[in-house]
Amino acid sequence: MLAVEFPGSAGHGLAARLEMPEGEPRGYAVFAHCFTCSKDSKAASRIARALTGSGIAVLRFDFTGLGDSDGDFSNTNFSSNIDDLVAAAEYLEQEHRAPTLLIGHSLGGAAVIAAAERVPSVRAVATIGAPSDPSHVTALFDAARESITTEGEADVQLAGRTFRIRRQLLDDLAGQRQHERIAGLDRALLVLHAPLDEIVGIDNAREIFEAARHPKSFVALDGADHLLTDAADSAFAASMIAAWAARYALDARAHAAAEAPASSPGTVTVSSTTSGAFTQSVTAGSHRFLADEPEPIGDDAGPSPYDLVLAGLGACTSMTMRMYADRKGIPLERVTVMLRHERRHVDDCAECASDADAESGSRSGMLEHIAREITMTGDLSTEQVESLRVIADKCPVHRTLAGAVHVATSIVG
Repeated sequence: MLAVEFPGSAGHGLAARLEMPEGEPRGYAVFAHCFTCSKDSKAASRIARALTGSGIAVLRFDFTGLGDSDGDFSNTNFSSNIDDLVAAAEYLEQEHRAPTLLIGHSLGGAAVIAAAERVPSVRAVATIGAPSDPSHVTALFDAARESITTEGEADVQLAGRTFRIRRQLLDDLAGQRQHERIAGLDRALLVLHAPLDEIVGIDNAREIFEAARHPKSFVALDGADHLLTDAADSAFAASMIAAWAARYALDARAHAAAEAPASSPGTVTVSSTTSGAFTQSVTAGSHRFLADEPEPIGDDAGPSPYDLVLAGLGACTSMTMRMYADRKGIPLERVTVMLRHERRHVDDCAECASDADAESGSRSGMLEHIAREITMTGDLSTEQVESLRVIADKCPVHRTLAGAVHVATSIVG
């Protein structure tokens, strides 16, 4: 988790946390919290962290004047929240990658619907317990409405805290064209709502769903409360968002890798994809990744075939040296193997002459040449370094590459 800050709509610094998955993210999302919440609310933090398990990077931030963000909350409104969301998306695009998914909780759900039209990269929007009309939030301070209207502002107690509410907030909420935004969203929409939500009734979900165009989906958060205070409810919501986002919002190349057919131990399966001219889905046991050609030939979605060959040799070299050092009690701390592949003419590769003669019986033609540079750290003697160098040449992959390899090809089906 990274603590970051970026300028909001009014120029104030907005505090944020960027939850990153292990490895390359399948996509980036922005999470907008509820009206009286913050980026560190239980729902926001739990859902963001759960989504990283599905490969989604999530930026959750405090709106201006809330949580750890700068600014005066009383000077903000729903429109400024939308502007803050756009600023969050711009931050991701500049520093990482443009978001393809917006997630909003309660009033934050209404805000992500409104912000989507201003973030071209967004392909999908998910709302959790969102009102169909942002003005729904005014019910929270109905008792002070008259004071707000006549005096221009009033202090209101919400969720145990005091907020200064000004008339401009009421006017801004009343002027929102939310139904029109929902109807013209032009993005995939997922509506999650608790049927027994006592803060934002289930009818709001119905109104959003009916106003939206396809593709749209609805998930009932049965038994949950509005704030998703039960960790199990947050986990369920996150799992639904992740599964749905895989179809509509995540990187197609990463999705192709995730959907590659399973391989049995010791078997590698490679399948072509539709996401690039040469992009391949690779499955090795339980591990899935992509292979590709570098640009401009391919899309550079993954290592090239020769990169994978070099990686196999490098990994095997390091592992073999580690096993030998451990067995012999050699104080080897770390091994780094750097490899390069090139094709050389036989006459330019004196050290490869014996290999060339063994292979072709002549000194003509080209040779496949791999340069392997090994760096070792540790309190090693000259003799220990030499013994490790010798054992490096005996790693199984090295022997396979240096020997005569027969590839038997058969067509199945």
